[in-house]
Amino acid sequence: MPKYILLKNMYSKFFKRLIDLCFALVLIILLSPFYLMIVILLYFANGGHPFFLQVRPGKNEKTFCLVKFKTMNDKRNEFGVLLPDNERLTSLGRFIRSVSIDELPQLINVLKGEMSFIGPRPLLVQYLPLYNVRQKKRHAVRPGITGWAQVNGRNKLNWEEKFELDVYYVEHLSFLLDLKIIFLTIRKVMLREGINASSAETMGAFKGNGTLRQ
Repeated sequence: MPKYILLKNMYSKFFKRLIDLCFALVLIILLSPFYLMIVILLYFANGGHPFFLQVRPGKNEKTFCLVKFKTMNDKRNEFGVLLPDNERLTSLGRFIRSVSIDELPQLINVLKGEMSFIGPRPLLVQYLPLYNVRQKKRHAVRPGITGWAQVNGRNKLNWEEKFELDVYYVEHLSFLLDLKIIFLTIRKVMLREGINASSAETMGAFKGNGTLRQ
């Protein structure tokens, strides 16, 4: 086996997880005062609910409970139905999304081994039956807080483009690619790029594919 392939396999199977574990632990400790401040602000902004919890599929489609800061309130109409996202997104939540602070609690998911710092974003469980054969490859690795799709357009991408970038990452996973994604993520967060500029709303639901690609 060529040396570069051996090193690539060692990174993906061992060193990547070790790096995730060490950095997640350090960041949780260093950011704990800031984390507590955000929790308090969101507690009052969202009526006592600072966290958003949702079951998502991880590596090999194994589900886990994803944790994020809650950026929308739970206001409903007269029929008890939740209002549209843009009406529930609070001013504080809008700012938190624009600088990606809402992702911080996922450090816990990284620490537990459910996520990585870098990988395809964990999406909804109900999307699993809708993926084609190629798109299913995105679950061959741990999902990430940031990823190749996030630094190449994020919410400006359509679903097909996003999934293709996810699969590209899986097929080309390496230390150098992860390092590039980290630097691009920092740049985009600093410049607040790649988010729907007007409202930072969530993108539309994935409806599935017309054809099945290999």
